[in-house]
Amino acid sequence: MDTRLLDGRPPGDAPSTHETVPPGARRVLALSTIAFTLMFAAWLMFGVLGLPIRDEFGLSDVQLSWLSAVAILNGSLWRLPAGIAADRLGGRIVFTVMLVTTAAFCYLVSLAGSYAVLLVLAFLVGFAGNAFTAGVAWNSAWFPRQHQGFALGVFGAGNVGASVTKFIGPVLVTSTAGATYFGVVEGGWRLVPVIYAVLLLVAAVALWTLTPRQDRKPGAGRPLREQLLPLRQVRVWRFSLYYVAVFGAYVALAAWLPKYYVDNFGVSLSTAALLTASFIFPASLLRPVGGWFSDKLGARRVMYWTFATMLVCTFILMMPDGYVVVEVSESFDASGTNDVLPYSIGLVPFALLVFVLGCSMGVGKAAVYKHIPEYFPTEVGSVGGLVGMLGGLGGFFLPPLFAYTTSWTGLPSATFFVLFVLTLVCAVWMHLTVVQMLHQQSPELADHFEHPTLAGETR
Repeated sequence: MDTRLLDGRPPGDAPSTHETVPPGARRVLALSTIAFTLMFAAWLMFGVLGLPIRDEFGLSDVQLSWLSAVAILNGSLWRLPAGIAADRLGGRIVFTVMLVTTAAFCYLVSLAGSYAVLLVLAFLVGFAGNAFTAGVAWNSAWFPRQHQGFALGVFGAGNVGASVTKFIGPVLVTSTAGATYFGVVEGGWRLVPVIYAVLLLVAAVALWTLTPRQDRKPGAGRPLREQLLPLRQVRVWRFSLYYVAVFGAYVALAAWLPKYYVDNFGVSLSTAALLTASFIFPASLLRPVGGWFSDKLGARRVMYWTFATMLVCTFILMMPDGYVVVEVSESFDASGTNDVLPYSIGLVPFALLVFVLGCSMGVGKAAVYKHIPEYFPTEVGSVGGLVGMLGGLGGFFLPPLFAYTTSWTGLPSATFFVLFVLTLVCAVWMHLTVVQMLHQQSPELADHFEHPTLAGETR
């Protein structure tokens, strides 16, 4: 029987209000967040660079979708090992290695001469995405429980890196096309990965020199089998599915929306990038708010509001533009066909709904990860790694699924039908879990719609 309270906290295990943040923790949080922001920007840079790459190499939409997808794939595969490594070796060394490695791969992207080479290099650059679970484990080790929701929310706000390329990419691509720098670096889209390579190396030096040398390693000396034991629990996989909906879908849309805006609303690449940023910013910057709400109100209550908002938004967005054709019988005077119930969504309402969708995802991402240190305080690396890995894999599978469902149906809005179904499955599973827990812990309330003592009261 699950004896957790409804907000996900073990009974009698409320967070202490007397624990203080240790020295060095804020430096760890600040520098890891900056480093994660840069790695996230490099990880998802093909969402904008993919369009000029498509023009240069003559790619189809499906080929273009795979370019983003393979980067997302490699940014997911190693999240479990990265989280465990940060627990056992310390986040300082893990983060530094990842920054230097990603910088090397970014530079090589600027030299690619074919689609096949780009696919390989996009896959390798995707290694940067694994920094998330390393950072979660690292910051969880440095912050006491009552501050973990907010701290992990601040770190997770590094997702805003997805919008960095949206801002600088189009400007750099158009203003530097045809130029050559230092005799070896070409302008246009090839300049962007070189800039990221330099910034990542600078971040590696800063993180290594400014964070505490005596790192915290909660998993050091513990058997690997013991760290992996919680992965047998169904709740870990349920949290993973939630994270597919709030993070995997976020990653997929961050890469997919520029193309969606260009192809369906006829806007320029720079406009599409700015509109996509209006989705990315709230989906990233509201993560600390989601962590704070989860600390104060309980993570599960926040997840209810998240899924409800996502369902409303995706339901409206999935409705295709068009109308119903009614054929009138010849026995009536006005025989023939009539077009009724016309429906279309303009650019402004579409962008506003996507903005609200991003807000709900930002809050929800923090709420999912708030559960992990509450249920598994000594296995954050392994559990957070699995949740992050499966969430990232959702971001890998979704862009090709968007492309194929659009191709099969001929409806661009099929993208949001996929997200609606995914969110509905998560919401139903979560609600059934809560109902089952209520029946187990309070069977006397199973047949009541309100508290029995209140139901008999008269006013």
